[in-house]
Amino acid sequence: MCLPLRFHFFLVCLVSTAIESLPAKEPPPSRLLNLPLVFHDDFEIGDPASRWEASEPKAWKLTELDGNKVWSQYQHIETRTPVRSPFNRSVAKDVIVGSCVLDVQLQSTARDYPHRSLCLFFGYQDPGHMYYVHLGQKTDDHANQIFIVNNEPRKKISTKTTEGTKWDNEWHHARVVRDVDSGKIEVYFDNMTEPVMTAVDRTFTWGQIGIGSFDDTGNFDNVLVYGAKVEKPADPIPPKTNN
Repeated sequence: MCLPLRFHFFLVCLVSTAIESLPAKEPPPSRLLNLPLVFHDDFEIGDPASRWEASEPKAWKLTELDGNKVWSQYQHIETRTPVRSPFNRSVAKDVIVGSCVLDVQLQSTARDYPHRSLCLFFGYQDPGHMYYVHLGQKTDDHANQIFIVNNEPRKKISTKTTEGTKWDNEWHHARVVRDVDSGKIEVYFDNMTEPVMTAVDRTFTWGQIGIGSFDDTGNFDNVLVYGAKVEKPADPIPPKTNN
């Protein structure tokens, strides 16, 4: 059966539009800021639970959005923490780095309110020792800051931040740059040229990276870690000092 030419044209346009709407996942560069790529997860292959350790596995699931698989922290479950720190956390297994770059695509799925937020973790050693970035909608002493957790409730260490992270329902690009020699920490959000937060702290010189939230929900994709791989020290707990 022959179809009218205009119908063929409609089918071609429909297919072309569908293809263009699919998210393109290009291979990541092998180096970034003079550091080699040591971890990449776009969640397209296998079970993320084999690569990620969650503080509460029931809060996470592999989700497909418009043909694109993402690691979704789809519900908030308040987990027990040794000191005040984010409840929802998923840490990449077997990836321990010193100086590093954590690069990630992320989407807030929480309601809109002043502390709407997502978190990125680095220098993670155990639930009582870590750094994390709180990307919060409105800045205060407990939101939209860089924090350290060092066997006591999280402490703000930011030397610079903004009025807040302007969340919507769209995907965004975030990056954490950590240099252990200088202690320098820089956080970028969408604009990869100018950091939205900075800090200087030399307490933790190694650790894992992670994604999650304090008590909200969100989706994560295309997690890249560039860095210097290190071995976990025999005596991993650092002295309780900040500098």
